[in-house]
Amino acid sequence: MDALKAVMVPINREGYRFIAIFAVATIILFWIADPLGWLGVVLTCWCVYFFRDPDRTTPNRDGLIISPADGVVQSIEMAVPPAELGMGDEPRQRIAVFMNVFNVHVNRIPIDGEITAVSYRPGKFFNASLDKASTDNERQAIRMTTSMGQDIAFVQIAGLVARRIVCGLFEGQRVRAGERFGLIRFGSRVDVYLDDVTAPLVAVGQTAVAGETVLADCDSDEERRRGDVR
Repeated sequence: MDALKAVMVPINREGYRFIAIFAVATIILFWIADPLGWLGVVLTCWCVYFFRDPDRTTPNRDGLIISPADGVVQSIEMAVPPAELGMGDEPRQRIAVFMNVFNVHVNRIPIDGEITAVSYRPGKFFNASLDKASTDNERQAIRMTTSMGQDIAFVQIAGLVARRIVCGLFEGQRVRAGERFGLIRFGSRVDVYLDDVTAPLVAVGQTAVAGETVLADCDSDEERRRGDVR
């Protein structure tokens, strides 16, 4: 039963149209030549895999900031939040989680609270692993006030292949940690901006799981963690 559940993962509805396009293209490729058709089958299976949307078990203690994305912690550094969110010019701790084309791309709310600003900005499509992606790429920026009163932000950033950010949030919306709120198609990144006193509890290079990995704890005075490759 566990093996069946691992294979039969739910598909996010945003993927249905793309899966249908890949499937139709596969039929056409079989009509042209069998080898091309089998290539289409592989690509269609990858498309289904890309849009998988598994359930996650989210820690629910107050103050925990949970990763909004699957992927690798690309960087942890001081950076100014997107200007359109109106959070000032002071740098904050920023945790960047990079998603490659094999990660789950459904994004989740990092902490309980209320959405106070949502702003979309068109831009370029540099590789999302580059520093300039945060400032130059297409992005959807979200600001929120947590249930404990902290002011944080998280930003969906389109990558080299991605051309579409999906976000279902709106100002004034009450949200809970781990809830699905959108996705970015085909490779991308999500940045999380903490408040001034909260230290990251992950290390660069660590793998994060959306809705499960604790990025930081607003109610802790633990110093920033470091990591070693072993």
